[in-house]
Amino acid sequence: MDGHIALHQTQSVCPECLRRIDATYRLAPDGCIFLHKHCPQHGDFCTPVWRQGQGLPDFLDWVTERIPAPPRQPGHVADKGCPYDCGLCPDHAQHTCTGLIEVTQRCNMACPVCYAAAAGSPSGDLTADEVLERLRGLRAVSGACNVQLSGGEPTLYDFLPESIAAARELGFGLLQVNSNGLRLATEKGYARRLREAGLDSVYLQWDGLDDAVFRTLRGRDCLDFKREALRRCGEAGLGVVLVCTLVRGVNDDIIGDLLRWAVQQGPVVRGLHFQPAASFGRTPWALDASPRLTLPDLMLALERQSGGMVRARHLHAPSCEHSLCSFSAVYAREGQGLSAEPAGAACCGGSGSRLDNAEGARRSRAFVAGHWGSPHPEPTAADAFSRFLNTSGADRRFTVSAMAFQDALSFDVERVRGCCIHIVTGPGTLVPFCAYNLTSCNGQPLYRGRV
Repeated sequence: MDGHIALHQTQSVCPECLRRIDATYRLAPDGCIFLHKHCPQHGDFCTPVWRQGQGLPDFLDWVTERIPAPPRQPGHVADKGCPYDCGLCPDHAQHTCTGLIEVTQRCNMACPVCYAAAAGSPSGDLTADEVLERLRGLRAVSGACNVQLSGGEPTLYDFLPESIAAARELGFGLLQVNSNGLRLATEKGYARRLREAGLDSVYLQWDGLDDAVFRTLRGRDCLDFKREALRRCGEAGLGVVLVCTLVRGVNDDIIGDLLRWAVQQGPVVRGLHFQPAASFGRTPWALDASPRLTLPDLMLALERQSGGMVRARHLHAPSCEHSLCSFSAVYAREGQGLSAEPAGAACCGGSGSRLDNAEGARRSRAFVAGHWGSPHPEPTAADAFSRFLNTSGADRRFTVSAMAFQDALSFDVERVRGCCIHIVTGPGTLVPFCAYNLTSCNGQPLYRGRV
């Protein structure tokens, strides 16, 4: 394209047929970086993935070379090539930081935006034995990684407390539930029951500060019950991470207000995590009409809307997953706000010209367990770095982070090979999150519902 500069070659997939094709990151004159690709059958595609200038990090400075860390015990052979051999195959380049088990496909809401496309069907639950089998398989191939129990809405799963207790008995790191908060709010004692079973943290869906936002993204008023869920989690001693799905034109103008409010909720809220919406699962827009926000768009909005409390220069690339997948920083709480500078190393933030994936995964697991979870009575980690995190006053700190999921337009084979968030699809069988949820323009999944 005229005036565009090629920055990096990779491979992607065709959004129409999911065929693997060559792709190029190209810099436009206005500072936007696009992923360009061509399918011999379906033509050309491009989508914005990064933006530089205005104090934002340059693409080539942000992306760091990695030393691969293949799976200790691959669950699949490398045959067709990435992304078609997930299991994981021996060519995968990163260990598991978080193993995610979808214990149910049932849900007590029907959100217009839902990556799992969950529904109110009475079917779709794993048995307690199946969950235990997957936990044991995950422990065997990934060690003491962090675990997130998800869905659907996992609090609808009849054996959730028993599954949490089983995961704790197996010696995993952070144990977290991904929830909309409805049952936590309406059933007295349920949050405490989960805490007593061994739960550390709730990954609580929270998209805004008024019900207009929730009606758009979740299809109903939510603010009252979410506030009650947060109160009950705090009473139960659970750490909470607020998770905001960001959609351009819906809630990207309240980022600073949401940040300030989250900080003011005290030590129960350990961080605010943003997820710019990707086009997979259930969305009200077509793939080519997706209201995209890049990570630098979010960095700039955080800086401007927070009044400089968070600045783009505070935010670090990960040393765990691929550099283009996330950013984070950790701050000290000061009164009702945050310190002027980050209080320590960001979540899996790394430095240097070449990063070791295995070390990045280890540090990421320790950081998340130390900052997002409930305080443990005694430090249990064996190494000095993890002991420091367990004793460094995590309840007085606050994390700001974001994850840019990939869809069929933005999909990059290099990124998915570096993924550290793995869906547990069977005993010892793992699929990277974005590969598992990838769908074509016409809704054809690559993995979900087929493995």
